[in-house]
Amino acid sequence: MVVGRARRDDARTASAGAGDKQDHHEPTKFRFPDREGLRMALTDEGIIETPGMLSRWVRLGSGAKAHYMTSGESGPAVVLLHGGIIGSSGTAGWRFMAPYLGANGFRVYCPDLPGFGLADTASEHRPTGLASYVDFVEEFATALCLDRFHIAGNSMGCANTVNYVCAHPERVASFALIAGPVGDVAPHVTLDAKQEGQLFTFDGTPASMRKIMERIIYRGEAIGDDLIGMRTNAARAQAESYKPIPVSLVKYVSGTSDPVEAARLTTRGRIDKCGIPGIFLYGRQDVVLPVEKGYEIEDSLPGVQFFYPDECGHQGQTDQPEMFNEVFLEFFRDGMVSRKTAEWAGVSDRRPELESVVEQPR
Repeated sequence: MVVGRARRDDARTASAGAGDKQDHHEPTKFRFPDREGLRMALTDEGIIETPGMLSRWVRLGSGAKAHYMTSGESGPAVVLLHGGIIGSSGTAGWRFMAPYLGANGFRVYCPDLPGFGLADTASEHRPTGLASYVDFVEEFATALCLDRFHIAGNSMGCANTVNYVCAHPERVASFALIAGPVGDVAPHVTLDAKQEGQLFTFDGTPASMRKIMERIIYRGEAIGDDLIGMRTNAARAQAESYKPIPVSLVKYVSGTSDPVEAARLTTRGRIDKCGIPGIFLYGRQDVVLPVEKGYEIEDSLPGVQFFYPDECGHQGQTDQPEMFNEVFLEFFRDGMVSRKTAEWAGVSDRRPELESVVEQPR
């Protein structure tokens, strides 16, 4: 494990040419752990032991000690942002994708956002709202010397990705979104009171965590005891830090009354006009934000290519890892998704495909 500032020459290697096409061969096959129950061991830090991922630490400019998981030795940089349900972390959200991208020419970073995983719990480093996550990602990228990179997020990580792209477009080569809100560019994508109760009610027990996981993960076999244990322990450790997050998320999707935060997080006229290549994957079986919400978002983002994968819930990268891995690899590597992969992932037929993003039939 490494504590402190990353070596600048390593980080530059990771981010150099992030927007350029690479020479490539056939993707390296990543061997997934046995997904029947996902009986993977926990490390001394309480993290699911995942082949191809390393646990690291870095000190941010604010003084916070940030934990992140990484994969890959060199190549363009990719930052993956996890979701906002209690107990989440870089490992919980990206343990299937990060090693795959790392094995196929990318250097991948999965930070534990404030309030999650092994993030710093000191009161001065706790999250104060979604705007504070924009600041965290900027600090994190700066500490690791990532000048330009690809970025992606799921659920709250989707919102954080959109907000970061709007705030710092000069650092983003491309972005990928999975099942989450995008701010006031699609203002009707909201959570109802029942969903709020099901997602944000946690009594500190593994049974309670399992109930929450059953809402966001479609495939029950992907909810193993190790995942529940890791998330439960993290949720307990971050209980105080996490308190502002549910309120912040609800305000984000329903509209905040804070004029400063509203100005910082407005996405209308920004994310829909930024010109940065983007894709959005929205599971057809999502029960947190049903697929109809995805249609509303699609109608608001004409420059983003949408996909609607089947047998896929709110955390699609866990439900369909092989599919999502291939979509992300092709998009980040080539700037385009192949015809075969696009059809596999349920490329949207609600409007003409973006020919700059999806390979067209010959």
